[in-house]
Amino acid sequence: MRVVTFGETMLRLKSPGSERLFQSPFLEATFGGSESNVAVSLSLLGEDAAFVTVFPDNALADSAIAQLRGYGVDTGGIVRVPGRMGLYFVEAGACQRSGSVIYDRAASALAEAPPDAIDWPQVLKRADLLHLTGITPSVSANAADATLTAARCAKEMGVQVSLDFNLRTNLWKYGKLPIDVMPRLLESADICIANEEQAAAALGLELDGGAQTEGAPDPDRFRRLAEKIVSRFPNVRLCATTLRESVSADRNNLSAALWTRDEFLTARRYEIADIVDRIGAGDAFDAGLLYGLSRFDTHAEALEFAAAAAVLKHSVPGDINLCTAGEIRRLAFGSGDGRIKR
Repeated sequence: MRVVTFGETMLRLKSPGSERLFQSPFLEATFGGSESNVAVSLSLLGEDAAFVTVFPDNALADSAIAQLRGYGVDTGGIVRVPGRMGLYFVEAGACQRSGSVIYDRAASALAEAPPDAIDWPQVLKRADLLHLTGITPSVSANAADATLTAARCAKEMGVQVSLDFNLRTNLWKYGKLPIDVMPRLLESADICIANEEQAAAALGLELDGGAQTEGAPDPDRFRRLAEKIVSRFPNVRLCATTLRESVSADRNNLSAALWTRDEFLTARRYEIADIVDRIGAGDAFDAGLLYGLSRFDTHAEALEFAAAAAVLKHSVPGDINLCTAGEIRRLAFGSGDGRIKR
């Protein structure tokens, strides 16, 4: 399976350990971005993955591309222009103190690029699936138009589209709201990945009593939400979500759910303690789901693999899930005891 992802990779600057930002005069510098995270995970799992973006013509982007290539990701569709790379700053949470993210990505190369900067028929000519998120269209009007162009081109070419809503409410600064853009994107999607809160903001779809934002998520609420989504968007054949309960910054409980036109499934529930880094867990889930749908015989196996991938990401520092398919399989279908493998 060849998967193309489109979005923005940024320079990630994080305070060491659980320190507050600039508590000490050091920041850990890595690269990260939802769509490139998915591409790297898929490549590490053995799939043919490509990442497409608009990058500045500078040394930061050179290093990001080198890292992507080092993980086996095809970067041949990346466009280079004068400009800047987006940044984001991370402060990890601990105990009852929440983590935080500060974005500095206004006027980045991708945000400023015209919607036709990427030759989508060329980029998608060998693709089986295009993966998009709701992050990219939040960056700028141009980025939103480019994402819509990519989705529609994929649909015209018979390429499947997966769309993770992945909303970042503090990024929609250019006069549009998610509900102005996301429904048009979903019209071209085959796979929808969204939780209840995101569906309410992006589609205006709510269940009785409003979105559940506290406590253990109720899988049946997602089943009813998925039925509403596909009733409005009949092109969607599959809806998925993670079901996360945040006990504290260090401890979460995680499961997942999958709705198809034939069945509704939930994954095993995991208790995750001593979280190392939860950023990128949703991207690990996306990659695990796409891999699982391609490699396993049943939707149940695909969902269990995706949930296990998300769980293991919590043990890996940085944006990217560096766990192998074998490690994820052992957790999904075997043991999660954490013993050393000799």
